[in-house]
Amino acid sequence: MLRDESKFAQGKIAFLQYLSVGIFLFIVGGYWNLQIRNEEIYSLKAERNRIKALPIPAPRGKILDRDKRVIVDNHSSFSVLLSLETLKDEHLRPITDGLDLDYDEVVALLKSRRSRPRYLPITLKKELTPAEIAFVESHRDPDTYPELELIHTERRVYPSNGFAAHLIGYIGEVSEAELNQADFAKYQQGDLVGKTGIERQYNDLLTGQDGQRQVLVDNKGNERRVLGLKRAVPGQSIELTLDLDVQTVMELAMDGRRGGAVALDPRNGEVLAMVSRPGFDLTKLSSRERTKQWKEIFSNPEKPLLNRAIQAQLAPGSTFKPIVALAALEGGEITNDTSFSCGGGLNFFGRYFHCHNKRGHGATSLKKALAQSCDVYFYNVGTKIGIDQIAKYAEIAGFGSKTGIDLPSEAEGTLPSSKWKIRALREKWYGGDTVSVAIGQGYLTATPIQLAHAIGGIVIGGIWHTPHLLRGDAPAKPARKADLDLEHVRLVTDGMCEVVNGAGTAYGSRIPGIEMCGKTGTAQTASNEYQKAKNIRLKDNAWFVAFAPRVNPEIAVAVLFEEGEHGPMAGTIARDIVKAYFDKKTRKEVSQTQPSTVTASLPVPPTGAAN
Repeated sequence: MLRDESKFAQGKIAFLQYLSVGIFLFIVGGYWNLQIRNEEIYSLKAERNRIKALPIPAPRGKILDRDKRVIVDNHSSFSVLLSLETLKDEHLRPITDGLDLDYDEVVALLKSRRSRPRYLPITLKKELTPAEIAFVESHRDPDTYPELELIHTERRVYPSNGFAAHLIGYIGEVSEAELNQADFAKYQQGDLVGKTGIERQYNDLLTGQDGQRQVLVDNKGNERRVLGLKRAVPGQSIELTLDLDVQTVMELAMDGRRGGAVALDPRNGEVLAMVSRPGFDLTKLSSRERTKQWKEIFSNPEKPLLNRAIQAQLAPGSTFKPIVALAALEGGEITNDTSFSCGGGLNFFGRYFHCHNKRGHGATSLKKALAQSCDVYFYNVGTKIGIDQIAKYAEIAGFGSKTGIDLPSEAEGTLPSSKWKIRALREKWYGGDTVSVAIGQGYLTATPIQLAHAIGGIVIGGIWHTPHLLRGDAPAKPARKADLDLEHVRLVTDGMCEVVNGAGTAYGSRIPGIEMCGKTGTAQTASNEYQKAKNIRLKDNAWFVAFAPRVNPEIAVAVLFEEGEHGPMAGTIARDIVKAYFDKKTRKEVSQTQPSTVTASLPVPPTGAAN
């Protein structure tokens, strides 16, 4: 009996000894984990218990026009941050109610930030109203909602009514897809980046470096004193080649129409103005109803987000005829005196091709063919020189490839050739295909920026400067040059000047005192056979390309007026743009001699809400 009690006591002692050793090892392991293995992590957590770091967002750089007038500015605003470390689930709904936020959307936001370190706060709402600021100020104390923090920010102020929206672009939170791209490697979830336009193209220049404010807090989260302050570094302001006066006139001229227009200086590639319609209002995308506005834009069948000036790939119609004429002159297949008879149409390869003038133009040489846009003349020329000769000079002028303008997502159009058709469609090239391309139809497509760039380079002697919007000391891309016969260039130029200033198709677009030259274009959106089979009538697109003055051109303009039906309809738009350019030039010249009598330039467009 005594022996059994002794064994029982020894067992209890052994158990206690093992238990003590286990507890000791657990404590030692904990200390080792805390102080040795994960010392930095736990030290950081302990430090954050008494030091709070608040971000100081850096304002983005301003966007200015060529005269240093502000296009995009910033304004003072307040945002509210939500600390994930101190967030209590029961606080979330009253916080969303107080800030007029959708509870489910906030929950979804928190879920999307799961991979983000919890010590990094998230921006709960931007651009607070006075009432919302008052709510945060009165509830962010330790006893109510300590997870809230109010910070001062600078928000974007964009021009209102969609002014230059496609060109400027907009900013928004960096997406998951963008975070996987090299261009956005330095950004984190929640950061604002340029999404389109200039905001995207020059995002790195416009983005500043955020600062930080470190404060000492007590165990209840009350601030005691400021420990450190790293000031934010604003982004760099950039100056564009854009001229707000010309841009304003272009905006008004394109109002109520669908299409795109661009004006550039062919001598250096500077883009003076660019418009796409329909547009979208950047101020509405920055409003409190941003989600609703986005849904309306994306559901719009007219695709308002499409920058038609650089992305609309459509048949250029007769605006392509100067390229065909140049190709034939350079190849020696025609001269200025080469004439073809137009009786309103002609048979080619077993098919009858109509001229736009059903009564015909009679005997027609180059100058008259360009001035009156005789289709039969160019049917004959195209057949004479062949598709590959046309493609050769069209490629030299820049068709079929991007111009290289400093905007994202430029389209390259389509430049057909015999090799192209075999590669793209697995079909041989037919003579009838050439007939269509010779008048800017068929497989050929181009964008307004390509057209202005191509014609502008030809009329200054075969020099193509890369279109660009950034103005300053940045080195420009080297110009492309072609060894064109300047006499051939003069002949094409003469024909284009007759279009406007003689008995041409755009005589209604002439400008007294300014020798503007150009070419009209009317392009089908579908073949006559297709429209007949579908029993529909589709309106043609109207094009116009122009330059001025005749000698030493300073401006080249291309206008696309979708469903405008006739090229002269686009010609009046180009006329207003060219006139605005030279009117301003005259005012500047006068101001140098009589500054007191000169009226002010067109006002800078009104600005709207911030982003």
